Amino acid sequence: MDTIASLFSFITWPVSWVIVQFHKVYGAIFGPDTGWAWGLSIVSLVILIRICLIPLFVKQIKSTRAMQTLQPEMKKIQERYKNDRQRQSEEMMKLYKETGTNPLSSCLPILAQSPFFFALYHVLNGIATGKTIGVINEPLLASARHAHIFGAPLAAKFFSSESQITALGASLTDVRVVTAIMIVLMSASQFYTQRQLMTKNVDTTVKTPFMQQQKMLMYVFPVMFAVFGVNFPVGVLVYWLTTNVWTMGQQMYVIHNNPTPGSKAQAAYLERLTKHVTQHGKIRRRSEKVIIKAIVAKGRDRNEFERKFINALNKAGLVAQTDGTVTKSAVQAAAQTEEGAVTDTATATATAARRQQPKRQSKSQRQSGGPKQAGDTPSLEKSDEPQDARPAAAKQPQKPGSGTRSKAQSGQRKGGPQRPKSPSKK
Repeated sequence: MDTIASLFSFITWPVSWVIVQFHKVYGAIFGPDTGWAWGLSIVSLVILIRICLIPLFVKQIKSTRAMQTLQPEMKKIQERYKNDRQRQSEEMMKLYKETGTNPLSSCLPILAQSPFFFALYHVLNGIATGKTIGVINEPLLASARHAHIFGAPLAAKFFSSESQITALGASLTDVRVVTAIMIVLMSASQFYTQRQLMTKNVDTTVKTPFMQQQKMLMYVFPVMFAVFGVNFPVGVLVYWLTTNVWTMGQQMYVIHNNPTPGSKAQAAYLERLTKHVTQHGKIRRRSEKVIIKAIVAKGRDRNEFERKFINALNKAGLVAQTDGTVTKSAVQAAAQTEEGAVTDTATATATAARRQQPKRQSKSQRQSGGPKQAGDTPSLEKSDEPQDARPAAAKQPQKPGSGTRSKAQSGQRKGGPQRPKSPSKK
């Protein structure tokens, strides 16, 4: 390990300078000789390095998406050469070369931060052996050697001798307990990161050599961390545990917001997106538009989850557009227009009916006859005018036989024999 670290000694001075600058800040808060000041300096170094690697991480995501677009072609190659593994691998490599993709692009962040890791190891190893290195002078070296994190010095290792640990002002038990816990956490975080990548963010419909490599790394990396971790100083364990936690959180964010097509994570993502779009009828973020645009562009090559998403939008009366937006379908828009017209007509009719309704009279007005409004119907009460003042037509005699039946004698019939009266019973 010392030989490998010496190969990256050209980065030792920048790394040591960054640690010293962070130590000045945290030393003013927690004290210059405390483990918190030196430990947080290492954590801040990790965060700074990972922020600088964000462009590389974005490039990794783009390369991964390019690999995902090749999934249909990979599937065709697998079906065509399913009985010839060698020819299948050759055709896969040929496809990677033609499209300019690299199945090992996911390892780029690890490779990029490796020089910083070995430079930090070189710095902490110099602290453990009592040698000044980079910008760390004698006073800073003495301060770093006596800084403890939960009772373990930064320069101590799991297999350090008792005399070495005693010289650093600590106990062998404390050092081994702290280092063992950190090694377990470091290996577990690495395993969980690879596992969620394999179980949630991988298209299970297509089997590629890339998937086999990822599956192998899921078990190899934790074992490597456990084997090499016993030889890492506590300061390096702090660095590696921090970067593993950062990677795990970064991976969870990507799986939640930009999952791989055909994976379980995509099914969960599209289910959440369907619920939001059907409730609000619009897209929230630009990343969602990019995903919907890619789904629309696939056409018949959509996977099961993407077809389910499009069908759910259609049932809700929505249509996904080629630019990634979502609009109402023509049928729903016409139905809403017709419904609005019917509603407006009914409202207008009800308003007109209310306007034509006569004004309601009070009880006193109804009893006294009240003042007649214009257009009121004529009263049915008998007129007070004399009979002679009525029109002559009303005084004309009625024609014979046109009288009422009440003028005829009781019990008689018109024209015909009369019915004899029955004798009364006494």
